[in-house]
Amino acid sequence: MNNIYLGIKFALSYFTILPIGFKEGDDLSHSRVLSTMLYTLPFIGILLSSLAIGVFLLTEPLGWLGAILSAVAYMVLYGFIHTEAIFDVTDALYAAHSGKDPYLVIKEPTVGAMGVLYGVSFLILKIAALATLLMHHLFWEFVAIALISRLSLVWLIKSYTFRSSFVSQLRESLTLTTLLLLSGLTTVLGFWFLSFPFIALLGGGVLVSFLIVFLTRKSLGFINGDVLGMTLELVELTLLFAVLRLWS
Repeated sequence: MNNIYLGIKFALSYFTILPIGFKEGDDLSHSRVLSTMLYTLPFIGILLSSLAIGVFLLTEPLGWLGAILSAVAYMVLYGFIHTEAIFDVTDALYAAHSGKDPYLVIKEPTVGAMGVLYGVSFLILKIAALATLLMHHLFWEFVAIALISRLSLVWLIKSYTFRSSFVSQLRESLTLTTLLLLSGLTTVLGFWFLSFPFIALLGGGVLVSFLIVFLTRKSLGFINGDVLGMTLELVELTLLFAVLRLWS
């Protein structure tokens, strides 16, 4: 039971900026801790999107300014941990095209011009899309998108081999049975609030995530944690556009 508790805390500390502390003797490498961390990830999406919606409800009298502030708050709450991956993967993709080793480039602490251009372009699009979604009061759709993007990552981790010791360790901690139960639980939860549109979003989100990883691995020759972060962001942006096009 303590390992489950540690796994939840580990998920909160790793995937959010919420202040979470650990004792010196806590073993965060235990397989139960790591699996719980991943199984908690979709619910982290629910938490962060709910907090961002709360910010919007408080700042809604400011109009678009409140919506933009809330959209930025959503990304700030997860510390841009997934967003920065877009910068790194873009640089690696261009390095691969020019004959350089993309793995060395993706691990560099600096970022090149192409990474900045694509990363900033993505930020503008996501902030605009999220702000528009909030202005239309599509709150349940926002929560669903945050959940689906993170559930997709858990499936990707289980389905692929990664050039990352940490992600490989996470993969080994997952069991297919528990992952199916998690998927069933989140599907029932999403269907309860959004009915059949949630199923469409879930199917689309998972399909887009696998497509992104397939194409990225084909271009780079490997996938790692940065590819996962980029995938989450692109899935969210895709679903945001889909919801705004079909629901607003």
